[in-house]
Amino acid sequence: MLGQRIVTAVVLLALLVPALLAQSVWPFALLTLTLLAAAGWEWGRLNGAPQAISLALALCLLLACAGLGPAAVRRTIPAELWFIWAAGWVLGGAWVLRRGVLGWQDSSRQLRWLLGVLLLCGAWAALVSARAQGLAYVLSVLCLVWVADVAAYFGGRAFGRRKLAPSISPGKSWEGVWSGMAGVAVLAWAWVTLAVDAGPSVFSLLLERYGFVGGGALLMLLCGMSVVGDLFESLVKRAARMKDSSQLLPGHGGVLDRIDALLPVFPLALALTLA
Repeated sequence: MLGQRIVTAVVLLALLVPALLAQSVWPFALLTLTLLAAAGWEWGRLNGAPQAISLALALCLLLACAGLGPAAVRRTIPAELWFIWAAGWVLGGAWVLRRGVLGWQDSSRQLRWLLGVLLLCGAWAALVSARAQGLAYVLSVLCLVWVADVAAYFGGRAFGRRKLAPSISPGKSWEGVWSGMAGVAVLAWAWVTLAVDAGPSVFSLLLERYGFVGGGALLMLLCGMSVVGDLFESLVKRAARMKDSSQLLPGHGGVLDRIDALLPVFPLALALTLA
Protein backbone atom coordinates (compact mmCIF):
# COMPACT_ATOMS: atom_id res chain seq x y z
CA MET A 1 0.00 0.00 0.00
CA LEU A 2 2.78 2.46 0.90
CA GLY A 3 4.56 1.70 -2.36
CA GLN A 4 1.36 2.38 -4.31
CA ARG A 5 0.84 5.66 -2.49
CA ILE A 6 4.36 6.81 -3.28
CA VAL A 7 4.19 5.84 -6.96
CA THR A 8 0.81 7.54 -7.40
CA ALA A 9 2.03 10.68 -5.62
CA VAL A 10 5.14 10.84 -7.81
CA VAL A 11 3.08 10.46 -11.00
CA LEU A 12 0.64 13.15 -9.90
CA LEU A 13 3.45 15.54 -9.03
CA ALA A 14 5.15 14.84 -12.34
CA LEU A 15 1.96 15.97 -14.07
CA LEU A 16 1.01 18.81 -11.73
CA VAL A 17 4.33 20.63 -11.36
CA PRO A 18 4.96 21.26 -15.09
CA ALA A 19 1.31 22.27 -15.56
CA LEU A 20 1.58 24.75 -12.69
CA LEU A 21 4.87 26.19 -13.93
CA ALA A 22 3.81 26.51 -17.56
CA GLN A 23 3.62 30.08 -18.84
CA SER A 24 0.13 29.48 -20.20
CA VAL A 25 -2.77 28.67 -17.88
CA TRP A 26 -4.19 26.06 -20.29
CA PRO A 27 -1.99 23.05 -19.31
CA PHE A 28 -3.13 23.44 -15.70
CA ALA A 29 -6.71 23.99 -16.83
CA LEU A 30 -6.76 20.82 -18.95
CA LEU A 31 -5.07 18.66 -16.31
CA THR A 32 -7.44 19.78 -13.57
CA LEU A 33 -10.43 19.43 -15.91
CA THR A 34 -9.50 15.78 -16.46
CA LEU A 35 -9.32 15.22 -12.71
CA LEU A 36 -12.59 17.03 -12.06
CA ALA A 37 -14.35 15.01 -14.76
CA ALA A 38 -13.20 11.86 -12.99
CA ALA A 39 -14.53 13.35 -9.76
CA GLY A 40 -17.87 13.90 -11.51
CA TRP A 41 -18.02 10.21 -12.38
CA GLU A 42 -17.20 9.35 -8.76
CA TRP A 43 -19.93 11.69 -7.55
CA GLY A 44 -22.51 9.83 -9.59
CA ARG A 45 -21.41 6.48 -8.18
CA LEU A 46 -21.54 7.81 -4.61
CA ASN A 47 -25.08 9.07 -5.17
CA GLY A 48 -26.73 5.99 -6.61
CA ALA A 49 -26.28 6.72 -10.30
CA PRO A 50 -25.91 3.79 -12.73
CA GLN A 51 -22.68 3.64 -14.72
CA ALA A 52 -24.19 5.31 -17.79
CA ILE A 53 -25.53 8.24 -15.76
CA SER A 54 -22.24 8.60 -13.88
CA LEU A 55 -20.44 8.89 -17.22
CA ALA A 56 -23.09 11.36 -18.39
CA LEU A 57 -22.46 13.48 -15.29
CA ALA A 58 -18.76 13.54 -16.13
CA LEU A 59 -19.63 14.62 -19.69
CA CYS A 60 -22.00 17.34 -18.44
CA LEU A 61 -19.24 18.60 -16.17
CA LEU A 62 -16.81 18.72 -19.10
CA LEU A 63 -19.29 20.71 -21.21
CA ALA A 64 -20.11 23.14 -18.39
CA CYS A 65 -16.43 23.72 -17.66
CA ALA A 66 -15.68 24.16 -21.36
CA GLY A 67 -18.19 26.99 -21.42
CA LEU A 68 -16.59 28.67 -18.40
CA GLY A 69 -12.99 27.94 -19.40
CA PRO A 70 -12.19 31.03 -21.50
CA ALA A 71 -13.70 33.37 -18.90
CA ALA A 72 -11.78 31.62 -16.09
CA VAL A 73 -8.49 31.93 -17.99
CA ARG A 74 -9.14 35.60 -18.79
CA ARG A 75 -10.34 36.28 -15.21
CA THR A 76 -13.62 37.72 -16.44
CA ILE A 77 -16.04 35.56 -14.44
CA PRO A 78 -18.43 38.01 -12.70
CA ALA A 79 -17.63 38.68 -9.06
CA GLU A 80 -21.24 37.88 -8.15
CA LEU A 81 -20.72 34.29 -9.27
CA TRP A 82 -17.87 33.76 -6.80
CA PHE A 83 -20.05 35.12 -4.02
CA ILE A 84 -22.91 32.80 -5.03
CA TRP A 85 -20.65 29.74 -5.04
CA ALA A 86 -19.02 30.79 -1.77
CA ALA A 87 -22.35 31.49 -0.06
CA GLY A 88 -23.68 28.18 -1.32
CA TRP A 89 -20.81 26.37 0.36
CA VAL A 90 -21.00 28.31 3.63
CA LEU A 91 -24.77 28.12 4.05
CA GLY A 92 -25.49 24.91 2.15
CA GLY A 93 -22.57 23.07 3.72
CA ALA A 94 -23.77 23.92 7.21
CA TRP A 95 -27.31 22.84 6.31
CA VAL A 96 -26.23 19.51 4.82
CA LEU A 97 -23.96 18.67 7.75
CA ARG A 98 -26.73 19.59 10.18
CA ARG A 99 -29.16 17.21 8.43
CA GLY A 100 -26.59 14.43 8.57
CA VAL A 101 -26.28 11.15 6.72
CA LEU A 102 -29.98 10.27 6.88
CA GLY A 103 -30.99 13.66 5.56
CA TRP A 104 -28.66 13.23 2.61
CA GLN A 105 -30.02 9.76 1.87
CA ASP A 106 -33.59 11.07 1.95
CA SER A 107 -32.93 13.86 -0.57
CA SER A 108 -33.62 13.51 -4.28
CA ARG A 109 -30.90 11.66 -6.19
CA GLN A 110 -31.45 13.85 -9.23
CA LEU A 111 -30.89 16.99 -7.16
CA ARG A 112 -27.75 15.46 -5.68
CA TRP A 113 -26.43 14.69 -9.17
CA LEU A 114 -27.08 18.27 -10.28
CA LEU A 115 -25.50 19.66 -7.11
CA GLY A 116 -22.34 17.68 -7.77
CA VAL A 117 -21.99 19.11 -11.29
CA LEU A 118 -22.50 22.66 -9.99
CA LEU A 119 -20.03 22.30 -7.12
CA LEU A 120 -17.32 20.64 -9.20
CA CYS A 121 -17.76 23.09 -12.07
CA GLY A 122 -17.42 26.02 -9.66
CA ALA A 123 -14.35 24.48 -8.06
CA TRP A 124 -12.68 23.97 -11.44
CA ALA A 125 -13.42 27.52 -12.58
CA ALA A 126 -12.02 28.81 -9.30
CA LEU A 127 -8.87 26.68 -9.63
CA VAL A 128 -8.21 28.01 -13.13
CA SER A 129 -9.00 31.61 -12.18
CA ALA A 130 -6.66 31.30 -9.20
CA ARG A 131 -3.86 30.05 -11.47
CA ALA A 132 -4.57 32.92 -13.85
CA GLN A 133 -3.96 35.32 -10.95
CA GLY A 134 -0.42 34.02 -10.69
CA LEU A 135 1.58 31.08 -9.44
CA ALA A 136 1.98 32.54 -5.95
CA TYR A 137 -1.77 32.96 -5.54
CA VAL A 138 -2.79 29.43 -6.50
CA LEU A 139 0.08 27.90 -4.51
CA SER A 140 -0.85 29.91 -1.42
CA VAL A 141 -4.41 28.57 -1.48
CA LEU A 142 -3.22 25.01 -2.10
CA CYS A 143 -0.70 25.26 0.74
CA LEU A 144 -3.34 26.70 3.05
CA VAL A 145 -5.51 23.61 2.56
CA TRP A 146 -2.62 21.15 2.74
CA VAL A 147 -1.12 22.67 5.89
CA ALA A 148 -4.53 22.84 7.56
CA ASP A 149 -5.05 19.14 6.81
CA VAL A 150 -1.60 18.00 7.95
CA ALA A 151 -1.60 20.14 11.11
CA ALA A 152 -5.12 18.97 11.96
CA TYR A 153 -4.08 15.32 11.54
CA PHE A 154 -1.08 15.52 13.84
CA GLY A 155 -2.77 17.89 16.29
CA GLY A 156 -5.78 15.61 16.47
CA ARG A 157 -3.63 12.55 17.10
CA ALA A 158 -1.69 14.32 19.83
CA PHE A 159 -4.40 16.31 21.58
CA GLY A 160 -7.77 15.12 20.21
CA ARG A 161 -10.39 14.64 22.91
CA ARG A 162 -13.66 16.23 21.76
CA LYS A 163 -15.16 14.70 18.62
CA LEU A 164 -16.05 17.13 15.86
CA ALA A 165 -18.66 15.09 13.98
CA PRO A 166 -18.68 11.53 15.32
CA SER A 167 -21.57 10.34 13.14
CA ILE A 168 -19.82 11.54 9.97
CA SER A 169 -16.06 11.29 10.57
CA PRO A 170 -15.24 9.77 13.98
CA GLY A 171 -11.52 10.48 13.67
CA LYS A 172 -11.85 14.26 13.55
CA SER A 173 -11.69 16.37 16.69
CA TRP A 174 -12.07 20.02 17.65
CA GLU A 175 -8.46 19.99 18.81
CA GLY A 176 -7.49 18.93 15.29
CA VAL A 177 -9.41 21.88 13.85
CA TRP A 178 -7.63 24.33 16.19
CA SER A 179 -4.29 22.74 15.33
CA GLY A 180 -5.02 23.16 11.63
CA MET A 181 -5.83 26.83 12.15
CA ALA A 182 -2.65 27.34 14.16
CA GLY A 183 -0.62 25.70 11.40
CA VAL A 184 -2.16 27.99 8.78
CA ALA A 185 -1.50 31.06 10.95
CA VAL A 186 2.18 30.12 11.06
CA LEU A 187 2.17 29.50 7.29
CA ALA A 188 0.56 32.90 6.63
CA TRP A 189 3.12 34.70 8.80
CA ALA A 190 6.02 32.92 7.09
CA TRP A 191 4.59 33.53 3.61
CA VAL A 192 3.98 37.25 4.12
CA THR A 193 7.36 37.68 5.83
CA LEU A 194 9.58 35.62 3.55
CA ALA A 195 7.87 35.62 0.15
CA VAL A 196 7.42 39.36 -0.31
CA ASP A 197 8.59 39.35 -3.94
CA ALA A 198 6.85 36.14 -4.99
CA GLY A 199 3.68 37.89 -6.12
CA PRO A 200 0.21 38.40 -4.58
CA SER A 201 -0.98 35.54 -2.39
CA VAL A 202 -4.22 34.86 -0.58
CA PHE A 203 -2.42 35.83 2.65
CA SER A 204 -1.10 39.18 1.43
CA LEU A 205 -4.39 40.11 -0.23
CA LEU A 206 -6.43 39.32 2.89
CA LEU A 207 -4.03 41.43 4.95
CA GLU A 208 -4.18 44.36 2.50
CA ARG A 209 -7.97 44.31 2.16
CA TYR A 210 -9.10 43.62 5.71
CA GLY A 211 -6.16 44.38 7.99
CA PHE A 212 -4.57 42.11 10.56
CA VAL A 213 -7.70 41.28 12.58
CA GLY A 214 -10.17 41.03 9.69
CA GLY A 215 -7.74 39.19 7.44
CA GLY A 216 -6.87 36.77 10.24
CA ALA A 217 -10.55 36.06 10.91
CA LEU A 218 -11.23 35.38 7.22
CA LEU A 219 -8.16 33.17 7.02
CA MET A 220 -9.65 31.07 9.83
CA LEU A 221 -12.92 30.98 7.87
CA LEU A 222 -11.05 29.50 4.90
CA CYS A 223 -9.53 26.90 7.22
CA GLY A 224 -12.96 26.07 8.56
CA MET A 225 -14.37 25.68 5.06
CA SER A 226 -11.62 23.19 4.20
CA VAL A 227 -12.95 21.11 7.10
CA VAL A 228 -16.50 21.51 5.77
CA GLY A 229 -15.40 20.21 2.37
CA ASP A 230 -13.75 17.20 3.99
CA LEU A 231 -16.77 16.46 6.19
CA PHE A 232 -19.17 16.91 3.29
CA GLU A 233 -17.46 14.22 1.23
CA SER A 234 -17.21 11.96 4.29
CA LEU A 235 -20.98 12.34 4.78
CA VAL A 236 -21.65 11.44 1.14
CA LYS A 237 -19.39 8.38 1.36
CA ARG A 238 -20.99 7.27 4.63
CA ALA A 239 -24.44 7.63 3.07
CA ALA A 240 -23.25 5.46 0.17
CA ARG A 241 -21.55 3.01 2.57
CA MET A 242 -18.28 3.40 0.68
CA LYS A 243 -14.83 3.89 2.19
CA ASP A 244 -13.33 5.69 -0.83
CA SER A 245 -14.88 7.62 -3.69
CA SER A 246 -13.18 5.18 -6.11
CA GLN A 247 -9.85 3.44 -6.69
CA LEU A 248 -8.71 5.66 -9.54
CA LEU A 249 -5.63 6.74 -7.56
CA PRO A 250 -3.99 3.54 -6.27
CA GLY A 251 -3.12 3.84 -2.61
CA HIS A 252 -5.02 7.13 -2.26
CA GLY A 253 -8.60 6.19 -3.13
CA GLY A 254 -10.41 8.47 -5.55
CA VAL A 255 -10.02 11.98 -6.91
CA LEU A 256 -12.72 13.34 -4.60
CA ASP A 257 -10.84 11.90 -1.64
CA ARG A 258 -7.87 14.09 -2.55
CA ILE A 259 -9.64 17.32 -3.49
CA ASP A 260 -12.64 17.44 -1.13
CA ALA A 261 -11.13 20.12 1.13
CA LEU A 262 -10.22 22.28 -1.88
CA LEU A 263 -13.74 22.47 -3.31
CA PRO A 264 -15.18 25.18 -1.03
CA VAL A 265 -11.91 27.02 -0.36
CA PHE A 266 -11.05 28.21 -3.86
CA PRO A 267 -14.40 29.91 -4.66
CA LEU A 268 -14.46 31.51 -1.22
CA ALA A 269 -10.85 32.69 -1.51
CA LEU A 270 -11.63 34.38 -4.83
CA ALA A 271 -14.78 35.98 -3.41
CA LEU A 272 -12.83 37.39 -0.46
CA THR A 273 -9.70 38.57 -2.24
CA LEU A 274 -10.47 39.30 -5.88
CA ALA A 275 -14.21 39.97 -6.28
